[in-house]
Amino acid sequence: MTQGSSRETFGSRLGFVLAAAGAAVGLGNIWGFPTQAASNGGGAFLFVYLVLIFVVAFPMLVVEMAIGRSGQANPVDSMRSLTNHPLGKKVGAFVGWVGLSVPSAVLAFYSIVGGWIICFLFAAITDLLGLTNISSWLKGFSVERNLLGTLIFYLLTILIVRSGVKQGIEKWSTRLMPALFVLFAVLFVYIMMQQGAMDGLKHYLVPDFEKVWDRKLILAAMGQGFFSLTIGGCSMLIYGSYLSKKENLPKMAMSVTLVDTSVAFIAGLVVMPAMFVAMHNGVQIYAQDGSLLSSDTLVFTVLPLMFDSLGLLGQLFAVVFFLLLTIAALTSSISMLECPVALVSERFNTPRGSTSWVLGGLIALFSVVIVYNFASLFGLVAMAATQYLQPTAALMFCLFGGWVWSRHAKFKELQHGYPEFAGSWFAKIWPWYVKFVCPLLVTTVIWASFT
Repeated sequence: MTQGSSRETFGSRLGFVLAAAGAAVGLGNIWGFPTQAASNGGGAFLFVYLVLIFVVAFPMLVVEMAIGRSGQANPVDSMRSLTNHPLGKKVGAFVGWVGLSVPSAVLAFYSIVGGWIICFLFAAITDLLGLTNISSWLKGFSVERNLLGTLIFYLLTILIVRSGVKQGIEKWSTRLMPALFVLFAVLFVYIMMQQGAMDGLKHYLVPDFEKVWDRKLILAAMGQGFFSLTIGGCSMLIYGSYLSKKENLPKMAMSVTLVDTSVAFIAGLVVMPAMFVAMHNGVQIYAQDGSLLSSDTLVFTVLPLMFDSLGLLGQLFAVVFFLLLTIAALTSSISMLECPVALVSERFNTPRGSTSWVLGGLIALFSVVIVYNFASLFGLVAMAATQYLQPTAALMFCLFGGWVWSRHAKFKELQHGYPEFAGSWFAKIWPWYVKFVCPLLVTTVIWASFT
């Protein structure tokens, strides 16, 4: 079922790159990446991460986007269209369904974190207004607060997705992503003017090459790279399906990779010096053994403490910082909700608006269940989605794209918008790389999460 003619596409290259990069840029970049870097030797982690992004994640991103653009449909129908074999079609549909489960499962816990961030943004504003009671409630951890934040986050996500590709996703991505870079730049300049920031910058930018071969560091960097570019998360497949055939696909994938990696890199430039500023102001960050004390709550404990210690300007910058995190979280959540919405509205010809409300509402219900059973469910859902489901889907996409999708069909797809593809060095390396090297590396990540 191909819907080439009636299907919406992105209106511009910039729109596509910013939307796809927005899908990839999320809390993984701004919260996860600096935390991982701080836990794994700063500069050494950054060096390994940059190598692995281009060696592992980029070739797989090209596969996922190519499958989407070739199928011009939702993940299930795009996977089915890669082969004419009846059994192959069934397996393809199954792989598509596994892939689709990833954004839905991730959104269920991600929106709760998005809700915390919105609450912290409101708290930063009420702090400025001197409403300390409301502020402390918003910063406190309660079922009511978590519920409020989560529902506001879903509301914003659904409102953007229901407006469609051009009027919703593209329009908001081209506004939110530049805003993200501007806010980062302002925050970076401000933090670098504080005592202790230079030490943090050195720790982040100067690699200790002895640590580069550490197995734990390499696996952490590889896992972070996957999640950062949402490999196996279906978002890139669905955005690829909205990409015009006139575009050079490897070039587009490289642009997305560069924007996404830049955001992670810049997030490190802001957060690592901020941690050292906080340490300079007496906030304890590292334990005796050199491990991070609160890696999971770095963004919610260390940075607000630093902002508090810097007076009124610090409070203003707390608003900027949590606004920035809200933007990053939203650009990702809209791509997660888009995956099931595209499937249902294409399969059953339902209007996008009501489909967005119904599916968003159903996933929101699951999130509400998690909020009410936070201790037992949150960590479990997060681990199942990111450590097992997503790498498994990535492996399946890779194997299907590498082995089942014929070489001739792959080449034909990449020659759209890139006529000289067949003669390029990329064409010589990429097909066998996706067949052999990528599945091996993804299997290593899955194996590492079990050991």
